Amino acid sequence: MTIRVMLVDDQALLRTGFRMVLTAQQDMEVAAEAGDGAEALAILRQTPVDVVLMDVRMPNVDGVEATRRICEGGEGGPGGPKVLILTTFDLDEYAFSALKSGASGFMLKDVPPGDLLEAIRAVHSGDAVVAPSTTRRLIDRFSSVLPATATEPVAKELERLTEREREVLTLIAQGLSNGEIAARLVLSEATVKTHVGRILSKLGLRDRVQAVVLAYETGLVRAGG
Repeated sequence: MTIRVMLVDDQALLRTGFRMVLTAQQDMEVAAEAGDGAEALAILRQTPVDVVLMDVRMPNVDGVEATRRICEGGEGGPGGPKVLILTTFDLDEYAFSALKSGASGFMLKDVPPGDLLEAIRAVHSGDAVVAPSTTRRLIDRFSSVLPATATEPVAKELERLTEREREVLTLIAQGLSNGEIAARLVLSEATVKTHVGRILSKLGLRDRVQAVVLAYETGLVRAGG
């Protein structure tokens, strides 16, 4: 299966570099390019895309707003493309905002080509590409933008989880990988993966990145603690 990728960046030179890397792969093609979020949203209305490589700081419609509209199904239709954020600075608060808006992960623009290709394939398959340790640093760095207390509607969502699932969600939010959670709870990694899948399904989340954000927003876990 060929992964159809859209490149969204206001720097044409960067798009050219990414295009050269992607078109050299047998399982990828550059289906479209855009210079800002507004252009990207317009193209998505008529062009099928699987993964969007999205810059965050762009004129007109920035990457955060474009990501929100894509992930809400407003552009590209339900089950539309996954969004992979590209940012110049590690722990960019714009990247964090995009993750909250539904992006499946983020990478630095100077990422090695092999890592970028692996990330695109991971996002396409439904995984998140923010490593657990990076997820924790993101949350700790930008906890100030999260609500101080849980809102009642969100807190009620956690009631859908079993006690074990809430325990797994807490460990996910603390930055543990599936293997580390398995060791902590004395479970098989396959069992942990099943729990993670059920958590995402019950809470209507796209990936574990959004699960981490929700855990902090509801007060299940506190930054730094």
